[in-house]
Amino acid sequence: MMQADATDMFGGDWEQIELGPGAGAGRPGQVIRLHPTTRQRHMDWLTWGLMPASTAGDHRAPQPIHARAETVTELPMFAEAFRKRRAIVPATAYFQHSTRGILAQRYAICRKDGHPLAIAGLWEAFVAPGGEIVRTYSIITAEATGAVAEIHDRMPLVLEEADWPLWLGEVPGDAARLLHPTLNDRLATRLMPRERSARN
Repeated sequence: MMQADATDMFGGDWEQIELGPGAGAGRPGQVIRLHPTTRQRHMDWLTWGLMPASTAGDHRAPQPIHARAETVTELPMFAEAFRKRRAIVPATAYFQHSTRGILAQRYAICRKDGHPLAIAGLWEAFVAPGGEIVRTYSIITAEATGAVAEIHDRMPLVLEEADWPLWLGEVPGDAARLLHPTLNDRLATRLMPRERSARN
């Protein structure tokens, strides 16, 4: 994922969200969530790979980076976080290797209007055996639609701005109704140049 400016997008007092080359499974990423105490939007560094509070064990436990929209409300791994700890992962774009058409080509996917993506996510706080609190997150994926469906069968669930308050829990309502892609014609794909081998 790539850097996103969140000053206006998320109403915070920070200037930039850094989701650049260091973002990846098991690494820190910046996430927007409601602070557990203040219940205000807050930006935090969380580790990508969800570990529920009920996890029995340590880093060897499963740490999924994705949750499927179709089952996120039901699977024990995700259900409580969906009810109580939803988040937004901001990015200007994400990268995807094609599994349809010409295989294994790398694409960048972003909004056509140039606005940052607001990817639906979940977060958890796990107390490690030594007492350290480890905060982690996962993003939610859904069936691909629009241009993305031409290259892959899945895509991150991207939220519209009007839905952010409901997703984050700032207003009452059924967040499960947002578990369906709505940006059918608002995302664009761009083929990335192939990386040259160091031997060339």
